[in-house]
Amino acid sequence: MMIIRLSKCALLFGVALFFSLVVFNNTTDYDSNYQFVRHVLTMDSTFPKNHGMWRAMTRPALHKVFYAAIICWEIIVCVLCWWGLVTLLFNLRKPAGEFRRAKSVAITALTLGCLLWLVAFLCVGGEWFLMWQSKTWNGQDAAVRMFMVVAVSLVYLSLPEPSIEAMEQ
Repeated sequence: MMIIRLSKCALLFGVALFFSLVVFNNTTDYDSNYQFVRHVLTMDSTFPKNHGMWRAMTRPALHKVFYAAIICWEIIVCVLCWWGLVTLLFNLRKPAGEFRRAKSVAITALTLGCLLWLVAFLCVGGEWFLMWQSKTWNGQDAAVRMFMVVAVSLVYLSLPEPSIEAMEQ
């Protein structure tokens, strides 16, 4: 039973580390990913004369608001992942019910992480701003990959640990 709990903590650690690095990169090298957001929102590399260009946002102030919202979302996920990890480690040797209740912060963090990739990148960026049409500014593959990593971690963490009786059989 302990190895399962430890493996869940290890995966949460990996997600927390990933989001820490994302936040670090987006704040210390702001312009790199800002350019990505700007190009997606302006739709300047989508198919020529597509009928969705009315959705394009060309105001730099809106680009900055979108990018700031993404960074804030990433910070929240990051903090909640670390908080969830500490909570799980604190409850590692406690009875199953207490450990299960301790999962709530981590489950919230991983759910918000999934929603970031699904809503912000796949729905809004990919479909609303037609990011899928761009050869240069298309982050859908990375978004799907990260959605899957976080979603698998969420599903695994959410599963109940086997009881001591079940492990002895």
